[in-house]
Amino acid sequence: MKAVTKIRGKKAKVDASELTLEEKLLSIDRITKVVKGGRHLRFRALVIVGDGMGHVGFGLAKATEVPEAIRKASTAGKKELIEVPIINETIPHEILAKFEASKILLKPALPGTGLVASNTVRAVLELAGIGNILSKSLGSSNKVNVVKATLLALANLRKPEEPGVLSLSKDLQTEAQEGKVNETE
Repeated sequence: MKAVTKIRGKKAKVDASELTLEEKLLSIDRITKVVKGGRHLRFRALVIVGDGMGHVGFGLAKATEVPEAIRKASTAGKKELIEVPIINETIPHEILAKFEASKILLKPALPGTGLVASNTVRAVLELAGIGNILSKSLGSSNKVNVVKATLLALANLRKPEEPGVLSLSKDLQTEAQEGKVNETE
C-alpha cells in the first residue's frame, strides 16, 4: 500500500459556527530565538478541535504568553475543520498517510476494540468521534507531524457510496460471523 501524501480531490470547508466544538490542548512548547540583544522567549501551542460527530481540525500558534498561544491555536483549528466519514464508530477502509518523516497507518476495527493508538493519534480520533480503530505510528514521533499525518489520512478517507469502497459494515459482520463459526467447530 502506498502512503498518501496530499489531499485528493476538493474537500468542502466546514462552518464551525454551527457546531459545538471541544478543544484539547496537546502540547505547549517553549520556543527561544537568540538575537543580538539576547534571547527572545515565546510559546507554541498545539490544539485539537472537534465535535465528536465527524468533524476535527488542529491549530498551531505562537505567542509571547501561554493563554494567547492557546487562544490563537484554537481559532486556527476552527478554521481548518475537516469532515471524517464514520461507519459504526470506525473508518470505512484502511489507509496509510505520510507527512514529512511521520507515517500513520489506520485500520478499521470491530465494535468493542476501542482506540488502539498513541496519545497524539488518540486525541485526534477521539475528537473526530471514532471509537474503534487500530493504528500504528511509523517513522518520526514528532507530535506536530503525527497530527498532520493523521488528519491527512482522515481527510483522504472515501465515503462508502464512492466507487472503489466496499461496504465495511457488511465485511465486518461476515468476519464476525466467520469467527463465531470457527469457534463452534
